[in-house]
Amino acid sequence: MAVVTERPEGPIALVGELVADRAGGWDLAGVLPVELLRELGAGGVLCAEVEAAYGGLGLTSRLNGELTACTGTLCGSVRSVMTSQGMAAWAVRRLGDRAQREDYLPRLTGGALAAVAFSEPDAGSDLSAMTTRIHRDGDAVVVDGGKVWVTGARYADLIVVFGRCGDGGAAVVVPAGTPGLTVRPVPDPLGCRAAGHAEIGLDSVRLPAGTLLGGAGQSLPLLVTSALSYGRISVAWGCVGILRGCLSAAAGHAGSRRQFGKPLAEHQLVARLLAELVVAEQTATRVCEHASDCWDAGSAELVIATVLAKHVSAGNAARGAASAVQVLASAAARDGHPVARAYRDAKLMEIIEGSSELCQLMLARHVLETV
Repeated sequence: MAVVTERPEGPIALVGELVADRAGGWDLAGVLPVELLRELGAGGVLCAEVEAAYGGLGLTSRLNGELTACTGTLCGSVRSVMTSQGMAAWAVRRLGDRAQREDYLPRLTGGALAAVAFSEPDAGSDLSAMTTRIHRDGDAVVVDGGKVWVTGARYADLIVVFGRCGDGGAAVVVPAGTPGLTVRPVPDPLGCRAAGHAEIGLDSVRLPAGTLLGGAGQSLPLLVTSALSYGRISVAWGCVGILRGCLSAAAGHAGSRRQFGKPLAEHQLVARLLAELVVAEQTATRVCEHASDCWDAGSAELVIATVLAKHVSAGNAARGAASAVQVLASAAARDGHPVARAYRDAKLMEIIEGSSELCQLMLARHVLETV
């Protein structure tokens, strides 16, 4: 399989051109322009690891990570949609048969938008508690249940729904507008406000059997772990972007703002915050690079490497954003400011795709299993 091995300057430039400095307005409005997302999708940006044969950019995980970080620096909501679309594409690539890949992937690289539905009211960190049911009925499949906090669902043309199927699990692709599917946007989310978070209902949603990815009755933990690994590494790289944006804003402010006759950066306690931000960004970058290298190499350490990357990067982003707010003080204490936005967005990163506490438990279990 041919992959791109050089820095993706073209996609990075496209994101920079289309997003620019507009993220603050989108955050305040709580919505992204759908035409923007479709243009990014048609440019291959939203699922950049998809092979060129399906219209994708064929980026490695490492290069896609840099693209994700650049996007995360500019707009956490766009990055969130990128993560969601990438997870949907990965589910199709990983679980779908050849006909399904040939059907869905060109759509996802051609401007169609997608979301992935995991969490339920009583199944967040514990996805083994899923109650959504997918069952065969002749030449059709029927889906019943409900999902919460489905990123990008407000904009999605296709929603990949995970649920129980027989004694195992399955994933099914549900087109928007299918009878029985309802999408209810989450009002006033704390962070990534324009990412299109929504709750969805599935009331006897009837679909052709061909929408069931790779058949039925597969291992539910395996299905979920595969897709979440992609999501975790994408979120982790997005947190690198948050840290880079915060570092740039904090350094710029501390170097130009004067207090007590000298620049803020010359006050030792402020300098300490800048140093901690550099350490946080560099540490997050290195663990993300390691996780992406494991992904690209098909390493057996992939799952735990993505958990580590997500945990370290999300925690660093939350603490780093708080430090940036402290440095900028009142200059950042208003909605719409990039650092204020980063502060709210980063907190959500400690919760989504496995909370920090769940990541710690997984890391501890890994240690116990390897001693």
